[in-house]
Amino acid sequence: MTEEEFDAFYATAFPRLTGQLYAFTGDHGEAQDVVQEAFVRAWDRRREFLADGAPEAWIRTVATRLAVSRWRRARRWLELVRGTPPADHTPGPGPERTALVTALRTLPEAQRMAIVLHHLCDLSVEQVASETGAPVGTVKARLSRGRAALARVLSEDPADLAGSARPSGSAGVPGKEREDDRVR
Repeated sequence: MTEEEFDAFYATAFPRLTGQLYAFTGDHGEAQDVVQEAFVRAWDRRREFLADGAPEAWIRTVATRLAVSRWRRARRWLELVRGTPPADHTPGPGPERTALVTALRTLPEAQRMAIVLHHLCDLSVEQVASETGAPVGTVKARLSRGRAALARVLSEDPADLAGSARPSGSAGVPGKEREDDRVR
């Protein structure tokens, strides 16, 4: 089929096929869309269409399959939306996580950052040093002090944690704070 023959075929078959698909889908816009999509697919195959073949039947079949596919997709989407109602209540963090976060807040920022990057983000000491711009030895010291402080805080009574969510001095010695332990 030449381009001119295809254009003539389109002009005569499009309204008829749209009417047929409208009867099938019940939606005139949807019928036009699927028939148009079928003609787009047929355009690439126009040389294979024979005048005495059944090009209209091929396009009707493709358009019908497209309509069914769209209907199934829409139905699955509706089932998904209807099948999973929104949760009434999203559970909060567990007591262990809350205690850990509260305990981390008691650490100076430098120690807290080192602990989080190394233990929670699984970075090596060298990677933590690169991230923070601190020497490797300083990162090791911050990790050691941070772990010791966390051990003390987490071994305390959980009721005491609520009032102690502010950074403390170096190694628990009041009034003694080193430069790498200060909150920046």
